Amino acid sequence: MRNYRKSTVACCTGTGRADLPRCFPCYPRRLVVRQLSGLAAAAMPLASLCNTSRFTTRPCVVRSRSLYRVPLLRNLQRQSIKMSSLADLQSTPGVCANPDPDTQGFVFQQTMFRIRDPVKSLDFYTRILGMRLLAKLDFPDMKFSLYFLGYEDIKDIPEDAGERTVWMFRRKACLELTHNWGTESDPTFAGYHSGNSDPRGFGHIGFSVPDVYAACKRFEELGVEFQKRPDDGKMKGLAFIKDPDGYWIEILNAENSRQFATGGK
Repeated sequence: MRNYRKSTVACCTGTGRADLPRCFPCYPRRLVVRQLSGLAAAAMPLASLCNTSRFTTRPCVVRSRSLYRVPLLRNLQRQSIKMSSLADLQSTPGVCANPDPDTQGFVFQQTMFRIRDPVKSLDFYTRILGMRLLAKLDFPDMKFSLYFLGYEDIKDIPEDAGERTVWMFRRKACLELTHNWGTESDPTFAGYHSGNSDPRGFGHIGFSVPDVYAACKRFEELGVEFQKRPDDGKMKGLAFIKDPDGYWIEILNAENSRQFATGGK
C-alpha cells in the first residue's frame, strides 16, 4: 500500500485485493482511474465516489475493520455509458430471444423481505412510500405472517377474501413482507442481512418517482435514513434510502434515466 495517503476507505472491487472491504451503492459500475499517485492505472468501482463529491477526507460509506486508504485522485476519466440496442439485447449471450410458449402468462409477482417488526415496516411502506396493503396471510401453526403491498387503487381491491387473494397474486411487482412472530420483541435478535455487507448478494429494490429531489426532501423531513442523497457522488439525481430493517431502496426518476441511452448527456 505504498504511496497511499489517508483519504477515503479503499475498496477491493477491481483492485485484486481480497482483504479490502467492498462498498456499493453503484457497484458494479466502474470508473477507470488514471495517474493514481504514480501507480499504474487501476479500475475502481464508482461506489467509492457515491458518498463523496470528490476524493477528500470524507470516509467511504462502508465502515471497514481494515482501514486501508486510497490516494487523492485527479484526472478522473468520466464514466462512459452505452445503452444496448434492442437487437443487441436479443443477441446477448445466454438470452433466449424467443421465450418458450409454455411460459406465456408468467408474471414477476413478488419480492420478499423478512422483517423484524411489522408495525414499523408497514408504517414505512404505506406512509413513507405510499404503498397499499393488499393482503395479509397468517400461519398460526408455523407462527409467521405475510403482508403483500403494491400500488393499487383501493376501489380495485375485491372485498371477498378469496377473490382478493387470487387478484393480489395476479398483480405485478408486489412487495411481500414476512414476519416471523416474536422477532419484534426478542432482545437477542440481531436482525436480517441486507445483502450489502459481506457476503454480498442481494442489493436493493427501486422506486420510480416523479421528482427525486422533492421526494428526498420529504424523506428528510420524515426522518428517513439515507445511504446516498441525490447530489452525493458522481451519479446525480438518484438516491438510496433504507427501510427499518436496513434494506436499500433506490429512488429514481424514469425520465432522468434517458441519459443512459444518450451517453450520459
